[in-house]
Amino acid sequence: MPIRIMAKSLSGQTIVVAGKEQLFCDLGGEAAIFNARTGMYYGLDAVGARVWSLIQQPRTIQNVHEALLSEYDVEPDRCQRDLLALLNQFLAEGLIEVQDHTAT
Repeated sequence: MPIRIMAKSLSGQTIVVAGKEQLFCDLGGEAAIFNARTGMYYGLDAVGARVWSLIQQPRTIQNVHEALLSEYDVEPDRCQRDLLALLNQFLAEGLIEVQDHTAT
């Protein structure tokens, strides 16, 4: 069972997955997410939409980071900072579920 952890605990080995209560709509490369639990809508740019599509199945943050590096021309450190910021925002809004890599 996924557990919510504090955002500062996110690491490369943390497993993330989109929450089950979210509805996703592709808007020509960008995207909208509707949180059915809270009634809130969220807009994502193309990269955010790609991250969202990657986490439809449980993945480590490191795996998502590597996928983004292979698809976009971005410095690894910048990619990591931006990815963690986005995932922390998703977590704060209740859009994702996370679990530590040691959880079963």
